[in-house]
Amino acid sequence: MKTIRFPLRVFYDGSCIVCSKEIEHYLRKDHGDKLVASDISSPDFDPMQYQISLADFMLQLHAIDQDGQVFKGVDSFWAIWQAFPTSTIYGLMGHIIQLPVVNQLARIGYWLFARVRPYLPKRNQCDSGTCSIHHKR
Repeated sequence: MKTIRFPLRVFYDGSCIVCSKEIEHYLRKDHGDKLVASDISSPDFDPMQYQISLADFMLQLHAIDQDGQVFKGVDSFWAIWQAFPTSTIYGLMGHIIQLPVVNQLARIGYWLFARVRPYLPKRNQCDSGTCSIHHKR
């Protein structure tokens, strides 16, 4: 895989319970300010500034690094895990996800999740009218 130039912007659906909890977890663990989250469900989110349609953003997780490299789906998780030291579980997962059989299984699993995600319950406790993650940035 490629080298990531941080910060890495992670695009998540803030109205999705699973998505927002996952990204919120990574942000809490990120002590080097390597991850920046953007809620694609926010009314002020403009996908065209990234030359990616909102439908594409909604279809799968996206991450874009400082050099403009775009990561999608399972590759986004790999990119996120690069923000953590190799001695952590996420650093280890970043290596494991690259193993051919594991990578193929992860891609199948993610494809299935992405198809079910629109039917998952939505977050309903949103303080500001949007469901974005409240983070120190």
